[in-house]
Amino acid sequence: MPEEEPKRTPRASKPRKTIAPVVLEPSAVLAVTNRAGTNVKVKKGEALFRQGDAADAVFYVKNGRIQLTVVSDQGKEGVIALFGPGDFFGEGCLAGQLLRMASALATAPSTLIRIEKEAMSRLLHENVEFSEKFMAFLMTRNIQVEADLVDQLFNSSEKRLARLLLLLANFNNDGELRPIFPKISQEVLAARVGTTRSRINYFMNKFRRLGLIEYNGEVKVHTALLNVIVHD
Repeated sequence: MPEEEPKRTPRASKPRKTIAPVVLEPSAVLAVTNRAGTNVKVKKGEALFRQGDAADAVFYVKNGRIQLTVVSDQGKEGVIALFGPGDFFGEGCLAGQLLRMASALATAPSTLIRIEKEAMSRLLHENVEFSEKFMAFLMTRNIQVEADLVDQLFNSSEKRLARLLLLLANFNNDGELRPIFPKISQEVLAARVGTTRSRINYFMNKFRRLGLIEYNGEVKVHTALLNVIVHD
């Protein structure tokens, strides 16, 4: 009879090496953008660009707050976005946008980094880590835009205001009061929510009476304000 081949003990497979996801800290983003662009300081009420200007640069907010406003052919103005530290805006130029579709105004003294279109394109091609961080920012903001559209289509002005206040306060679930900084006027809130200043004033007073916000010049938001959104 033929001899049986000795059984071979299976060799343990080596664990596969996993590649950790690339994480670029805000300080690293700031370092990269500082090298690629130039610092710009604007005063409260000053415009970085106007609707119809040439779209030739991307901006990164170091500190302060910027709002984007659009004016219709009939002269009606609407606030379409608010940006704070760590935000990019003006990236439409990278996708072939020739003219600005909105105006960018500082609602507080602000410092930004202006990155010319060509420099930004080169940076995205040459720096993989930065490119991934920038794309993650754009995707997150796209989700935010979709949520804003749903909010505008289906929610009441009261719920839209509650949601906006929570977003501005960067709320979480710790139950603490979180201030909105820098201060934001009722006119800006009205333009962002899509209602009148008198309605904003009414709802702000209502939220204060219910203990959902503190409103004495400076607005502090309690996370319990979330109940206004989820309550039918």
